Amino acid sequence: MFAETAFHTLVCDTPAPGVARITLNRPKSLNAYTFRMCRELAAAIALYADDDELRALILTGAGERAFCTGGDLSGDDPEHSQRVATQPMGHGREMRDGMQAVVLALRRLDKPSVAMIRGYAVAGGLALALACDFRFAGQGAQLGDTSHKAGLLPDEGGAWLFPRAMGLDKALRMSLLHEIYDAERAERLGLVTEVFPDAELEAQTLLFCQALAVKAPLAVRLTKMMMAKGLETGLEASLIDAQMAVMITNPSQDVREGVAAFREKRPPRFTGR
Repeated sequence: MFAETAFHTLVCDTPAPGVARITLNRPKSLNAYTFRMCRELAAAIALYADDDELRALILTGAGERAFCTGGDLSGDDPEHSQRVATQPMGHGREMRDGMQAVVLALRRLDKPSVAMIRGYAVAGGLALALACDFRFAGQGAQLGDTSHKAGLLPDEGGAWLFPRAMGLDKALRMSLLHEIYDAERAERLGLVTEVFPDAELEAQTLLFCQALAVKAPLAVRLTKMMMAKGLETGLEASLIDAQMAVMITNPSQDVREGVAAFREKRPPRFTGR
């Protein structure tokens, strides 16, 4: 079960019915990711994906100082040293099996995910946030790409995600000049979905996810899949996907319930069947 699985670098819980939460739990390191954290994140995302009772995911960081500051550069990650030192293509394989796998897992989800951002979300931490469907930030949040400060690259997925969020010119400027933006400017640039006062961030994020959790699961999942795929395909291919999707949703119990609820002027009770 999702909330019953113990991790070393994460805390998983269900703060409301149908809502899962994954908290990066390395606050002393500003929730910088290690290879172990990446493996645990991929496992936790898989648990969320496989549990049909969970219908919305919050991804956040422990403490007030950071959502995630990218990869841990302290040198205290023994798995990093071993993988890089003992394999001829160790850096690439570590990236492929580490944060890149997490970003792909989030992008492949057919259920909604929300990054709840306090403090810093920079470099790989920003890529992690952008891999989610929505990004809610507190007013004190700071977002940007600091990879170039250490001569590194936006290799966790940022080179693909950043331009799609803010445009190529702005993404290049942010990365090449390693700029960091406050929450309001990040929202204007397209990096953030919505900004809330820090004291209201958790409650507002939870309310949003609770609203998602009571929607028709089949329709939510197929709509997400259709829109995400539609960004990479043409209109005709997207319309064909829609034709296939309605053959799942229209005969479902949820559609019968939704129509009945509309006629009876009552809230629907969707089950995902």
